[in-house]
Amino acid sequence: MQAGAKRYVVARALYSEESFSDEHKKVYRHRKTTLDHVRQYFTCDAKRAKNAILSLLPIIGWFKIYRVKEWLLSDIVSGVSTGLVAVLQGLAYCLLASLPPWYGLFSAFFPVVIYFFLGTSRHISVGPFPVLCLMIGSVVTRLVPDEGPAANVTGFEGLTKDEQRVLVASSVTFLVGIMQLAMGILQVGFVVMYLSDTLVSGFTTAAAIHILVSQLKFVLGLQVPGISGPLSIIYTLEAIFNKIHSTNVCDVVISLVIMVVVFVVKEVNDRFKAKLPVPIPIEVIMTVIACGVSYAFDFRTKYGIGVVGHIPKGYEPPIAPNLHIFRDTAMEAFPMAIVGFAVAFSVAKVYSVKHDYTIDGNQELIAFGASNIVGASFKSFAASTALSRSAVQESTGGKTQIAGLLSAVIVMIVTLAIGFLLDPLPKSVLGAVVIVNLKGMLMQFREVPYLWRRDKPDCAVWLGTCVAAILLGLDLGLAAGLGVELLSVVLRAQFPRCSVLANIHGTDIYKDRKDYVDIYEPEGVKIFRIPSPIFFANIEFFRSKLIEAVGFNPLRILRKRNKALRLLRKLLKKGYLQWTSNGFLNTSCGPFKESVELESNAEELDMPTDFKDLPARVDWNAELPANIAVPRVDLHSLVLDFAAVSFLDVSALKGLKVALKEFIRIEVDVYIVACDPYILEKLHQCSFFDDEVKPSIFFLTLHDAVLHILDKHPESLQKKSSYDKILTTVTVHHPAGGLRSRDRNAPDPETKL
Repeated sequence: MQAGAKRYVVARALYSEESFSDEHKKVYRHRKTTLDHVRQYFTCDAKRAKNAILSLLPIIGWFKIYRVKEWLLSDIVSGVSTGLVAVLQGLAYCLLASLPPWYGLFSAFFPVVIYFFLGTSRHISVGPFPVLCLMIGSVVTRLVPDEGPAANVTGFEGLTKDEQRVLVASSVTFLVGIMQLAMGILQVGFVVMYLSDTLVSGFTTAAAIHILVSQLKFVLGLQVPGISGPLSIIYTLEAIFNKIHSTNVCDVVISLVIMVVVFVVKEVNDRFKAKLPVPIPIEVIMTVIACGVSYAFDFRTKYGIGVVGHIPKGYEPPIAPNLHIFRDTAMEAFPMAIVGFAVAFSVAKVYSVKHDYTIDGNQELIAFGASNIVGASFKSFAASTALSRSAVQESTGGKTQIAGLLSAVIVMIVTLAIGFLLDPLPKSVLGAVVIVNLKGMLMQFREVPYLWRRDKPDCAVWLGTCVAAILLGLDLGLAAGLGVELLSVVLRAQFPRCSVLANIHGTDIYKDRKDYVDIYEPEGVKIFRIPSPIFFANIEFFRSKLIEAVGFNPLRILRKRNKALRLLRKLLKKGYLQWTSNGFLNTSCGPFKESVELESNAEELDMPTDFKDLPARVDWNAELPANIAVPRVDLHSLVLDFAAVSFLDVSALKGLKVALKEFIRIEVDVYIVACDPYILEKLHQCSFFDDEVKPSIFFLTLHDAVLHILDKHPESLQKKSSYDKILTTVTVHHPAGGLRSRDRNAPDPETKL
């Protein structure tokens, strides 16, 4: 590094991969076999047992560092605030699941208690999540529709419709819990990596539209049957519009007032959140007011509005899941397990980064799996986290899951003691609260213009997921969105943006020649870069782009040369040609006849050119006798930049070898640079090298390969048209000794490569 200047000078040997390996010895590393990994996985000692216990019970880790004086008061305030919101959301989101409202209180209690012991996030609020509730509601209405008989399921005998629905919801939740627990035990928490932020955004936006439509019947006071399956949203809207004349005006007025007031106050909370010690719990306040007004003026009797009704005190005895429901809902339970965990993990990750602690994806799966299994035993439905409720828990000062436990205590108090006060609460109020809380998810539509400008494949994933989830339903929509996402990844890898590189004058830097003005390309050298893995799906694309970059098909050139050689041999044998010191001499008096050419064997034409039986090698760029025409090849060196190639599969390896041989057989030297050591090792293992393709073609860096080419072909330094200042000095290191410089017609001796 030169003092006082941001420049550096390097003097080192010119390295190929072979010369670098000879000069720099590698450390031997023992590679573990599959048996070694299995043996290590099942080996147990005291330290590993302790770590396993601590990982299974994260509460031990954070409870030891709990600061009672600093955190306890904040957790109490946060727990009370979150508990009030959890009560309301439990009742409201239960309507999405097509269950009696008080079962939402169970879902806001049991999963929270289990997560308190097993979860690794200190800030998320566990409980009902509207998207999951809606997915459960679609299963419930499919097996136990509003109109008509229930599905033929063993165990439904003697149960009321509500009891049948509770059994379906709890059984599905139990199955979701089993799936999550199994994924956690098998350490497959990485599965959420396949759900990109774009996919989740499009999916939750579609879910918000489904939720909005599902709540219209409560806001309008209509009796509309629950519909599930593809196009259910269209059929639901059709049923609503067919009954629009029966709208309950009182429900509409109550809903509009609630939505306007809650929306305005939420905006105030967002704008002045830095100044407000605690966000105004407007949903709770409006719910209390609506309850009081409804009770005082007897809205149920006078106006016929739907109310929450009687909420039984206490908890119900546990029940066993129904195995027949497992069989009928397995395909729908799996996307619920993935969505519930993905949303919760995403929110938990945001808060863990903000507050500087780590979360464990596999342990989160175990925590939610156990929470759903225990909760389902006590008739709750699938739990995840609601974004708004988690925001309340964090913004009100919650430091740990003690705040979550206190929120569960608030829910328990309502369930055991004061639930009767919610008897006159209009269902339209709950529907209005749900709709207002959809603002965040619905506003995700603003991402579409941004994605369209910045990344069109991501925009296609967003739109594809959203449209599919709206039309096909959330379960099939998620699968379709995942398919679109994987297709976009495959297409990006299958059709990468390949480029031809050129040297930036006076540096060892190589960039796309289309992007820069002050560049230099040595004569007869082409540098080709492919910025993706090479595998079975894109090897043909790679070969076609390579042919496009060099401007000719090497196989076609090879075949023409071999045909020309066969013809030359025939003409020499017939005496039509004669070799002299000045080259071939045409001794035939008459014109050359095409019929002299032999029939070609395609397999022989693909072989390397063979000059035996000929008096000299043929100069293919010179004029050939007897009107034999073979395309000229001005390229003498081809460099393949493998810096961005992360892997090669067997199919690509075979295709690459064929492509290299085609160029080598037409006397074009091929070099591969910046190849990953593991790819190079794989090439050796797969017998990639032979008499034509040799290990010496691999170079450590792109600049090393270019310097080697310029030393081998000094004519490439000759001045090219349209360049005033060209590369004139090449400095290479020779093992025999020292540095050697080549100067060729140097108009500017300071310009160096």
